[in-house]
Amino acid sequence: MKKLQSTLPNMILSLGAITVIAGALLGAVYSATKEPIAKMEKEQQVEAIRQVAPPFDNDPEADAWSTDIDGRPFIVYPAMKGGKLQGAAVKGGSMNGFAGEIIVMAGFTLDGTVRDYQVLSQAETPGLGSKMQLWFRDPAGARSVLDKNPSQTAFYVSKDSGDIDAITAATISSRAFLETLRDAYDAYLTYAKSQGVEVAPAKQQS
Repeated sequence: MKKLQSTLPNMILSLGAITVIAGALLGAVYSATKEPIAKMEKEQQVEAIRQVAPPFDNDPEADAWSTDIDGRPFIVYPAMKGGKLQGAAVKGGSMNGFAGEIIVMAGFTLDGTVRDYQVLSQAETPGLGSKMQLWFRDPAGARSVLDKNPSQTAFYVSKDSGDIDAITAATISSRAFLETLRDAYDAYLTYAKSQGVEVAPAKQQS
């Protein structure tokens, strides 16, 4: 086979061919992985709703209700039993993490008390901000947000005159997490009010 001369047109032709082949391969990989990834994310979401919401006999995803809090989307997945609201799981996030966006599924009982939460997505510093999944359920000190109601507890870090201890050396991540929970609570409050259930407004910094 005759070797192509190293001329500019031949170089451009070779690079173009490589680009087309690489693009085709990337497209094939995307097509092959898109559906499994979407299925995995769907299963993760369903499991998170089941874990954080009060017991329910409805389909929270079918009954989902959306709103915006400060320009960020929040989705309320109501937990109903016998046709009556028991609380909800609320999915939302903040762009104010140390490494950008964090997404949390927060569960609230009927009166707005935090039942549980799951961090769905975060890119915080390993060993520091990434500890939010465990830190804010730790009963030590004033770390835990579980069984606390934002109407009675200021969901801000203690450094900001709030009632929650920040993750050690990860105040920015902690602020973003607590901001997400406050906004999730506001989303739940709005939804509950639309259902004729009055929930007290969140307590602010003192």
